[in-house]
Amino acid sequence: MKAWWAVAATAVLLVSGCDGGAARPVESASAAASASPSGSASPSPSVPVELTLAFAGDVHFTGRTEGLLKEPAAAIGPMAGELSGADLAVVNLESAVTSRGTPEPKEFHFRAPVSAYQAIKDAGIDAVSIANNHALDYGRVGFADTLDGAAASGVAVFGGGRSLDEAYAPLILSARGVRVAIVGFSQIHTLAESWKAGPSTSGIAMAWDVPRAVAAVRAARERADVVVVFNHWGTETVSCPNADQKSFAKALADAGADMIIGAHAHVLQGDGWLGRTYVAYGLGNFVWYVGSADTGVLKVRVRGHSVVGAELVPAVVSGSGQPRPLTGAAAAAARQRFADLRKCTGLAPSP
Repeated sequence: MKAWWAVAATAVLLVSGCDGGAARPVESASAAASASPSGSASPSPSVPVELTLAFAGDVHFTGRTEGLLKEPAAAIGPMAGELSGADLAVVNLESAVTSRGTPEPKEFHFRAPVSAYQAIKDAGIDAVSIANNHALDYGRVGFADTLDGAAASGVAVFGGGRSLDEAYAPLILSARGVRVAIVGFSQIHTLAESWKAGPSTSGIAMAWDVPRAVAAVRAARERADVVVVFNHWGTETVSCPNADQKSFAKALADAGADMIIGAHAHVLQGDGWLGRTYVAYGLGNFVWYVGSADTGVLKVRVRGHSVVGAELVPAVVSGSGQPRPLTGAAAAAARQRFADLRKCTGLAPSP
């Protein structure tokens, strides 16, 4: 069982373990601050703990993947073991979770029933980003259901909320005594102005407000041992990061992010180091309703406050929409394709 607890900017919840074990408490930010005299990150252990953080790209349950929810425990498929085996696992939930609301004025609309959250939990996923261009596909009515369903199901979300402060607040998870802060931002133009969170309006955290995003990372840095940024960005079907991605990554790294993970482009994008910050620009689709493409679970090793290594466990989106693991020569070829993507990133092969 993963031993962790989360500090969110929302009310106190009880989150059950992914293996059906004892409940895991989710405390409010104020409660966490009172537990430490300064409200700052907990002291690092004398011998640095090594953690494995697992990440995957876009997940939704619509079209061919909707039927997977008939068996939530098997919905993610055989790659679920790579997620549940990590100390913390995070994906992007590319969907509203609702049966209500009105479709927004855009081309594609994704939504799923609340059983999607059970599938997330059964796969050993600890948190999901909702900072993306589909979370409000069914308006703020559907978004309210998405937030309420997550809270009722015991699934931690980040990158969106019922207000500006909640949307940009870090989700703080603790694994084996190491405090990991996660923030999420969307860098997609579509409906960004109307979907952004406001002082008293629900919505998502936008990357376009760079000063606020940078402030969120700096605030997370003060409260955690490890800071993760999970972005929704990039040009669809393009395997090289664009100028906006590179510029934003530099600002986040300068603000203190230890790692920057991305999705949205529907294809893999390269990884490497930007100074001391590990960047994986894009993880592509993971559980997806169309197409077949390279994907995988990115396993990032952290020792103390530093990323010390990362590897992609390669897979391909199969006919069911689930990721199917690759083995042998096919896996080696996929790893090489991923490594070759670094050429256009401007990232270094090591810190």
